[in-house]
Amino acid sequence: MKRFGFLIIAGVAIVSLAALVWLSVGFDEPAGTTSRIIELPAPVAAEPEPVPTPRVISPPAQPAVTAVEPAEEPEPVVEVPVQPAVEPEPPEEPEVVLPSLNDSDGFVRERLQALRNGAAVLRLVADDQLIRKFVVFVENVGRHEFPQTDLPFRPVGVEMPVRELDQNLFLMEEDAFPRFDGFIDVMVAVDSEQAYALYRLLRPLFQQAYAEIGYRGRDFDDALRLAINNVLQATDVEGPFQLVKPSVMYLFADSELENADAVHKQLIRIGPRNSTRLMAKLAEFFVLL
Repeated sequence: MKRFGFLIIAGVAIVSLAALVWLSVGFDEPAGTTSRIIELPAPVAAEPEPVPTPRVISPPAQPAVTAVEPAEEPEPVVEVPVQPAVEPEPPEEPEVVLPSLNDSDGFVRERLQALRNGAAVLRLVADDQLIRKFVVFVENVGRHEFPQTDLPFRPVGVEMPVRELDQNLFLMEEDAFPRFDGFIDVMVAVDSEQAYALYRLLRPLFQQAYAEIGYRGRDFDDALRLAINNVLQATDVEGPFQLVKPSVMYLFADSELENADAVHKQLIRIGPRNSTRLMAKLAEFFVLL
């Protein structure tokens, strides 16, 4: 824009100068007049505006480009599906073939021997007909009775110690209870789960023996639950206990005690400590049953 304005000014100056020259040459001076030449001052040429030096704008220096080798592409990761850990299945126990009921004593003794305290258990059980005697014993206890013969376990073999008060009145001594300690010790030491597993194994034989005594179609499990429940319902009775002996056996002098069911009286004979321990063990087995 500045350069364009400078050219206009220069053009006007040249035109003005040319006009003055033309007037001085072609103008006729009138006659009879004295001419006075007035010299015009030479026109002062306008100083041209300095032409701005064009600024050369250089493009910004590009940073040196270093050749970068293409990075090696990582090898694709192949995801291997993780298989869930498979726990090995426990080996299947071989099927056990039960013997006949008549030939079951040896089989039962072998299984009792395998219990944690099996040797001690074998010293307590009867010599023969273990399955049948156990079934008869359970059925009697379920009816609140306590058989005196054909028991599935050996008798204690120690007579009850008594102190004579008069000719026909006796007092049960406190040391009458410890004679059952050994039997109860063995019973409570039996592992309940092992005992239950053995019972389930022998259950068909128990069921067969139960049918033999007239209970066909009835479940021996129910008979066993009833027997255990009768023992657990017995209440503690505090001594001392007076006895009479009208025959070969001692009877409770207290008629109320003597008329109690046979299971309850047997628990009194083994003593409160042994009764508590036996009930606790039977309660464990009852829960499993």
